[in-house]
Amino acid sequence: MKKWLLVSILSVLVLALAACSGGDDKTSDTEYTKENPLVIKFSHVTSIESVKGKAADEFAKLVADKTEGKVKVEVYPSSQLYGDNDELDALMSGNVHMIAPSVTKMVKLDPRWQYVDMPFLFQDDEHVQKFFTSDVAKSLLNSDQLAANDIQGLSFWGNGFKHFSNNKRPLVTVEDYKGLKFRAQAGKVLEAQFHALDAGSATIAFGETYAALQQGTVDGAENPFNNFDTQKYHEVQKYLSTSAHGRLDYAIFVNKSFWDKIPADLAAQVNEALAEATELANNLAKDENAKSFENIKATGKVEIHEMTDADKETLKAALQPVYEKFESVITPELIEGINSLK
Repeated sequence: MKKWLLVSILSVLVLALAACSGGDDKTSDTEYTKENPLVIKFSHVTSIESVKGKAADEFAKLVADKTEGKVKVEVYPSSQLYGDNDELDALMSGNVHMIAPSVTKMVKLDPRWQYVDMPFLFQDDEHVQKFFTSDVAKSLLNSDQLAANDIQGLSFWGNGFKHFSNNKRPLVTVEDYKGLKFRAQAGKVLEAQFHALDAGSATIAFGETYAALQQGTVDGAENPFNNFDTQKYHEVQKYLSTSAHGRLDYAIFVNKSFWDKIPADLAAQVNEALAEATELANNLAKDENAKSFENIKATGKVEIHEMTDADKETLKAALQPVYEKFESVITPELIEGINSLK
């Protein structure tokens, strides 16, 4: 009888403790006020003057306004909290709640995210915008691979078409790339891209790229005009070719466990703010890249080769081996899905 009574008491205690622990860690149980706000830590690696930087700051302002200060977005630009190499791990561990990496960074979890590096996959800005809001894009943002790592994808923020630059010679013909070494983001597709051009590559964090170019660790890089401008690469690069061979775009990712616990009313307001910031980012990207191109020309320090359609077709043909090697990795479904939106 005593043994049965002891077991019963222990069972009741275990159930009680389980019930308590099940409610204590729910963010939704907390009453948030302007004096005691819910804090969302948003880390990114570009400057506050970049498209991403401006959109992130606008998102923070919109959230504060819409929630009447009950939610505070703390934005940490320029790798202040985490750099390219560790922000994804920080998100998965919950040390930061939101990041906006170049989508290529997600190759660690799903190789399909290298779609953005496939040469000349996107035709123009209109094509890119169609993709961002398509079911094809949503399948990436809501993938099982992300969910398995406690990540939720929310939206895409455009940045721009990439263009080759270097410090050695003008890049006019395919042969001009031979022997040069370029800074690249991580990913086998980019390695194959430079290999097809008989060039070398080195994976270097974005925040360390200026120093690598300045010190001659690499000869060149590939960037949208806005990144080239806001990172002051005109100080360390002499030649720029308007190749528009690939894309450098961002996506907004959040820690799923954290995000799912935001109270429903506040979550709706935060998502509304994000939708507005996303529209701003995608409208801003085109305008800022156009302005940055003029800024680069105005420096007088960069020799610019404006590539013709014929130039690009020659470069595209030289990069065809990338498709032969990686179509099955990116998947025909994703590539064909993007092509169908032209």
